[in-house]
Amino acid sequence: MPHRPIYLDCHATTPVDDRVLAAMLPYFTEHFGNPASVTHLYGWEAEAAVKQAREILADAIHATPEEIVFTSGATEANNLAIKGVAEAYFSQGRHLITLQTEHNAVLDPCGYLRSLGFEVTFLSVQPDGLIDLTQLEKAIRPDTILVSIMAANNEIGVLQPLTEIGAICHQHEVLFHTDAAQAIGKIFLDVEAMQIDLMSLTAHKVYGPKGIGALYVRRRNPRVQVAPQLHGGGHERGMRSGTLYTPQIVGFAEAVKLGLTEMESDMVRIQALRNRLWLHLQTLDGIHLNGHPTQRLPGNLNISVEGVDGQALLLGLQPIAAVSSGSACTSAKIEPSHVLLALGLSPELAYTSIRFGIGRSNTLEEIDRVAAGAIELIRSLRNVGKD
Repeated sequence: MPHRPIYLDCHATTPVDDRVLAAMLPYFTEHFGNPASVTHLYGWEAEAAVKQAREILADAIHATPEEIVFTSGATEANNLAIKGVAEAYFSQGRHLITLQTEHNAVLDPCGYLRSLGFEVTFLSVQPDGLIDLTQLEKAIRPDTILVSIMAANNEIGVLQPLTEIGAICHQHEVLFHTDAAQAIGKIFLDVEAMQIDLMSLTAHKVYGPKGIGALYVRRRNPRVQVAPQLHGGGHERGMRSGTLYTPQIVGFAEAVKLGLTEMESDMVRIQALRNRLWLHLQTLDGIHLNGHPTQRLPGNLNISVEGVDGQALLLGLQPIAAVSSGSACTSAKIEPSHVLLALGLSPELAYTSIRFGIGRSNTLEEIDRVAAGAIELIRSLRNVGKD
């Protein structure tokens, strides 16, 4: 069997934890009922499992179970939050604020709303990827209804100051939404302390299954209104119709529970591996760290490499490690990452970026092997460039 590359792309997805899979399996077979079927045992079993999962997820972010709305993932949750708020509050204002470095699951819904006549301010970020809070406050207008700023960036891992953002939004009576897909189970989240009104979550970034996520929607101080984007049955208090996927929901809750239980130990170990990889790579000249050096996810390392061809670098790394480029690839062309361009990188340097996403299963030996292979490859590519 050919040797598989070392997996270092945990911002893209993570493997399902064996303990999560074990929790899910009974709900595919023995306890297969529809949680909306409230007239018999099979439905009651599924309903109880969903209720327990809702409680676990709510506790994880210091919310109440009634504030958790299940979705197919963070993309749907972002769309429900942004378009749902825009539709529910359009009579109060048609201005939204977000960052240039957001995931496309936020940028694209905002772009869609612009086509309908809404105004969207796309704030720039500082060179380290952090928001300028003064710029945010200046951007808020009397007709601003929503600010959407992600908790942890999916490319550069930067952690935004959620508490300070929440305070500014609530001072101006503007709703605050955060995409926490990369953050849940990895950093501390508290919707009350951080004054967050809507929060998008997903399971597959925290060793849970794909295809399941949730949107937290605040019910008091203020009670947030969200217009549904899916109709047909009135599930999830009318905000998201569709039969609940019980096995996935159970797996989601188990993954988050494990993530919180093991967060502290995972953070220390994974951050040490990240720092070791960065220490190795710094033995080369012309290696740039993208994003804030410390205010970032513990497993994130995003670098740009001078003097190499970006595509050759990514292709050369494939046999060594499964990593992502800082570029968004389409069938037609490869474009430099919009996140890195927003940091002020040149297109040439952004094009040579590599994102390492270190996870729970990675070892010291793997990090050393990847570092050695990457250093050898970079030196080789630079020598080719001199010929």
